[in-house]
This record gives sequence, structure tokens and C-alpha cells, in this order.
Amino acid sequence: MRHLALFCQFTILIWGTESALLRPFAESSSGNSPQASAGLFHRQYKLGESMKYHMKGKNEAWEYEIDGSGVVAKDDSGLWVERIGWSNLKSNGQTLPLPTESANFRQELSLDPNYMMKLPDFGRVTPMLVGPMADFMTFYTDLWLATKNGTFSKPGDHLYIKMGGANSWADGTRVILGQDSIDFDLTVQEVNENEKTVKLLVRHVPPAQPNVNLPAEWMKAKVADTPNNWVEVEKNGDGYIAEVGKETFDVTLTVDLRDGKLLRATLDNPVTAIRRVCKEAALTQCSEATPRHILRQVEVQLQP
Repeated sequence: MRHLALFCQFTILIWGTESALLRPFAESSSGNSPQASAGLFHRQYKLGESMKYHMKGKNEAWEYEIDGSGVVAKDDSGLWVERIGWSNLKSNGQTLPLPTESANFRQELSLDPNYMMKLPDFGRVTPMLVGPMADFMTFYTDLWLATKNGTFSKPGDHLYIKMGGANSWADGTRVILGQDSIDFDLTVQEVNENEKTVKLLVRHVPPAQPNVNLPAEWMKAKVADTPNNWVEVEKNGDGYIAEVGKETFDVTLTVDLRDGKLLRATLDNPVTAIRRVCKEAALTQCSEATPRHILRQVEVQLQP
């Protein structure tokens, strides 16, 4: 379940407080207010509009496919939302019927710049839905950042958003320590006037000084070409499995220029790390380090 937390925890950091939401824009390279006028990315919603997405994902040994069907509505405060229902789940090639409560559950997302994204109640759905729902929220959160900023107007436009704080997915029982730290690096890659599309690359990158807890001295040595920004310690019987290294996300979003609708998205999430098996919580009596290379890939496509 590690990566189910990995790809939604950065969202928690953004939406934790209003100050956390506004601070990245104040520190960004653009110097513009988050209330700036809309540029290339602006979602034009229509009440009752429907859309259907097909998603494919690969997370180490697990591969899945699933459909997400959304309907545009307004929430109680009058803001635009998309209510997404999930169906047609396939896990490693096998069709899995969803429990009734999971099939009836609606995930709420939005590209309205005034909307405050909320994590869904994962406790109400089957664990098999947590990954796809969190992945889809990742895509919407990244696109929301571009929509909220409102300054992108041409290919090459770039924005660096400093976050840098530690994001945790530790549960205190099995996962004793689980943290990463990222910044956001957004670049407009392409504007296709013929197809009326714009392509945005959102790189989730290690900060210059990641704010993660590295309890053992051996964890502080660089595993890759940047300071380590990812760490996890799991209970393993009477001992512990400790891992540390570099994590990045590369998200590519293709968006309709006419109404701002998400047309296609891909995600590549590599982790380059080392692993040690340790005898005690201080993580000083450990085995030799073994390399760990993890790659999670997801793609989503709007259906006709």
C-alpha cells in the first residue's frame, strides 16, 4: 500500500491550510498573484456536462484498468465540481466487480480556481479503488495549479513552485516512518492551434534541501544525483526494513484549449533507493545496502 499514499500525500500539503495554498505562488518564479486572469488553462464548465475517462496503471507487479465517469454540478457553495463514479475495474487482466458502496461512491474534483480540493473518504471504498482515485486526483491537482496561476500564455512558459515540506504516509504501526518532499516545476510544452490543445509538463522534483526525517547517518548520503527526498521504515517482525533515496513524478497533461477539459494525462513515478534490513529502531545494526528501483506509470484518456 506504500504508493497509494505516495501519490496523494503531496496534495495534503497543498490543501492543509490557506497559507500553505497561497505561499507557493508568492515564492514562484512568475511573481504573479494566484488570482491572475486566466491564460491557456481555464475550465469552462457546463451544468450537467458528462465525460468518461479510461485509466491504465502499472505499479510494480500490479496492473489495472478502470473507467471514471463524471458529471458537472455545483456544490453547496456554488462552485463547479465534477462528481466521478468508478466502474469496469480490471486487476492484472481479471474483471473485479465493485462492492455496491464503492460503485455508488462519487469522488469530487474540480478545476474551478476557487475550489479547495478535498481528499475523498477512502474508508468508504474498496482498497482497489484507492490507487486510481488518488492518481486521478494527482492529475487534477497539477492542472488546477496551472489554472489557478493563470499566467501561462505560450510554449516555454515556466513556473517553479517551492513546497519543500515533509509529507507523511506513516500509519504508526506497519509504516513507522514514511516521508517525501517535493517542489513543482511546470512548463508549457506545446500549443497546437490546429487540434486546439495545449500540453503541460508538471515535474515533481526534489527540493534543494528536502525536509525529510533521516534518522540514521547512512541515510544522509546521496543515493542518486540529488539530496534524498524519500524515506520509508517498515516494521518487519522483530526488525525493520529501511529505505531511502530519490523520488520524482513527471506528469504530462493534454488539455482542450476551448474549454480547459483534460483530454489525456500520463504519469511516470520512479524511485531510486537503497534498502537495508535492520535489527533495531535506531537503524544502526543493518545489512548491506541493496538497490531499489521502482517505476509506477499511469495514463488516462478521455473517451469519445
